[in-house]
Amino acid sequence: MAFIHDDFLLSNASARHLYRAYAKDEPILDYHNHLPPQDLAGNRQFANLYDIWLEGDHYKWRAMRANGVSEAFCTGKDTPPRDKFRAWARTVPATLRNPLFHWTHLELVRYFGITDYLEESTADSIYDRAGAMLATEDLRVWGILEKFNVKALCTTDDPVDDLGFHQQLRDSALETKVYPAFRPDKSLRVDDPASWNAWVDKLAAASNAEIRNLAAMLDALRKRHDFFHSLGCRLSDHGLNTAFADSCSQADAVAIFDRARAGKAASADDYRKFATFLMLHYGRLDAAKGWTKQLHLGAYRSANTRKLAELGPDTGFDSMGDWNQIESLGGYMNALERENLLPKMILYNVNPVQNYAFATMAGNFQDGTIPGKIQFGSGWWFLDQKEGMEWQMNALSNTGLLSRFVGMLTDSRSFLSFPRHEYFRRTLCNMLGQDLEAGLLPDREDWLGPMIRDICYGNARRYLGLDGV
Repeated sequence: MAFIHDDFLLSNASARHLYRAYAKDEPILDYHNHLPPQDLAGNRQFANLYDIWLEGDHYKWRAMRANGVSEAFCTGKDTPPRDKFRAWARTVPATLRNPLFHWTHLELVRYFGITDYLEESTADSIYDRAGAMLATEDLRVWGILEKFNVKALCTTDDPVDDLGFHQQLRDSALETKVYPAFRPDKSLRVDDPASWNAWVDKLAAASNAEIRNLAAMLDALRKRHDFFHSLGCRLSDHGLNTAFADSCSQADAVAIFDRARAGKAASADDYRKFATFLMLHYGRLDAAKGWTKQLHLGAYRSANTRKLAELGPDTGFDSMGDWNQIESLGGYMNALERENLLPKMILYNVNPVQNYAFATMAGNFQDGTIPGKIQFGSGWWFLDQKEGMEWQMNALSNTGLLSRFVGMLTDSRSFLSFPRHEYFRRTLCNMLGQDLEAGLLPDREDWLGPMIRDICYGNARRYLGLDGV
C-alpha cells in the first residue's frame, strides 16, 4: 500500500465515513496566506520543483540545517536548483515524525501523482517527472487553484502597497476570488525611527498626502483602509509578540510621533504606548467596516542575530515565545469593547501552553450578535501539524463551540500548500470518529455532518463576508 492512501490519518470506520461524506469535497477558503500577488496575477508557471517547493520555505531549511546540510543548499544564490532539491531529498528520510514527512509525500501525490518516497535515489526522477508536469497549464497558478477548488484566498499586504496586482486580479478571468488583507505592523515601530520614517514616507506617497503630524498619519491610514476595502479586503492582520494595552493619551501619542519623526527612537514604554494607540485606531476602523481582525501572537523572531544580518528575516530562525499574553490581550479587547467597537477577531496562539488561556479569553467577548464572533484560531506556524491541530481543537471544544470554528488556513508562501486543508480535515474527522466510536458523541449524522462541512468551509464563508463568495 502507498504511504499516502485513502485512509491516511483516518484510524476508524466512523472517521473514514465522516471524511468522505462531509469533508473531502468541500471547497477551500484560504483566508490567511502569504502567496505573492504578482504570482497570482501573472498566473506564474514554475520552472522546476525547487522554484515551487523549496524557494523561501524556511520549514525545510530548518530541517536541512539540522541534518547538517550547508547553507549554500538552503538559501545560497549560486547553487543550482537541482542540487538544492537533491539536498532536500537526502534530508527527507531524516524527517520521520516531523510533519514535513507527511506534507512532502501528500503534496507529491496530490499535485503530481507521485507515490514514490522522496530520498536520494529517487530525487532526480521525481525532479524531472514533476518538472515536466509543471510545464503544463494544469500546474500554473490558476490551474492549481482550480484543481484544489479554491473559492477564495486572502493575501497579506502592507498598507503602503498599491495593490496593483489585486486590481489586475479583480479584472481577470480567474474564478478564484483573491482579496488583500491589511497588515500594518511597520506602522508601530517608533523604536526604530530610520525604518519607521522610511515607511511613513511611503505611506505619504501612497495616500497622496504630507505626513507632518500624527493627525495626518491617522488620516492617511484611514484612506488606505478605505482603499483596501474598495478592493474587497475584509480582514486585517497583526503579527505581534503580545497585544498592547498601555494607557496612551492623544497628547502622549503626538509627542511620541513627533520625536520619532525627528529621528529619536522611542523607549520601550513609549513604543508600547504608541502601539496601543495605533492598535485601537485600527480596531475602530475594522469595527466600522465589519472587518475581521486577526492577531498572530507570541512568535519570538530572529533569535539568531548573526544569521539575521547574513540572510535577513523569515529565513528560519524564529521560535515560540513565552510572554505573558493574557493580561494585555484582555486589556486590548476590553478597551474596544468599552467603546462598543470590538470587531470580529481571530486569535492565533503559537505556544500551546497558552491554548486554554486564549480559548477562554475568546469566550469573554462573545456578545450574541454573531456566531463565534471571537475565534480561537487554528494552530499556526509550529502548531499547524496533527498534534497541534488536535490541541487547539480540544481546547476550543472544552471551553467554547467547535461547531462555530472557522477552520484551517495555510499561512504559506507556497502554492503546494493547499493539501494542508486536507490534512486538517482528516485530523478533524479522525478526532470526531474516535469520539463517536468511544460513545462520547451521539450517533447523529444530521448533527455531525453539517458541523464538519461548516468547519471546513461554511463557517468561514459566512463569518468573513467576502464579496462574491
